[in-house]
Amino acid sequence: MLRAESLRHAFGRIRALDDISFTLAPGDTLTIFGPNGAGKTTLLRVLAGLVRPQGGRVHLDGGRRAVGWIGHAAHLYGHLTVRENVMFWASLYDVPARERPARGDAVLERLDLSGRADQPVRTLSRGLLQRAAIARALVHDPLVLLLDEPFTGLDLAAAAEFRALLHELAAAGRVMVLATHNVEEGAELATHVAFQRAGRFVALAPRGQRGAAEIADAYRRAMTDA
Repeated sequence: MLRAESLRHAFGRIRALDDISFTLAPGDTLTIFGPNGAGKTTLLRVLAGLVRPQGGRVHLDGGRRAVGWIGHAAHLYGHLTVRENVMFWASLYDVPARERPARGDAVLERLDLSGRADQPVRTLSRGLLQRAAIARALVHDPLVLLLDEPFTGLDLAAAAEFRALLHELAAAGRVMVLATHNVEEGAELATHVAFQRAGRFVALAPRGQRGAAEIADAYRRAMTDA
């Protein structure tokens, strides 16, 4: 379970988070839509423990090592190979040494990176780099995934495969928080939808039976009325 309680954070006079609260159970996916500067990335960084909030608290089953983060930066070392990067992150997340090779091989195969495993990360294309970053985030089998525009750089086929993987993870009980500008992709994955503006959730509700077009219309109205 992931619970945020009255989270607040500001950068000078700019309120990045303004009394944000929500609770997610295993299998839930919260998709957050909002304009640039709404505070979506700050929220994800607070949930990941990368930023300490100035108010409120985060409760996370399994602690910070239960989190997988996929954001704009790959957090990979260019001079290391794809496999070496994945093994390094597995060690940081305390994956037992005897399990690391099998874990790494499995996640590289799942992301169609087995043929690139011994290639230095600095030589990868943008799309392959993003897939390697996804492998890095999944190697320790996190209970919670925090996703900040995770489809960036992926072509249509790779994005479809990644969506299928996220559906599998949700079905297995993983909790996900997804910040995206893509209403169609975000709506497909969501069990809950939030609209964020100026650090606040101006709307937060279960997705229900709403489709992408209905969510997009509700988002436009929420941004106009906020």
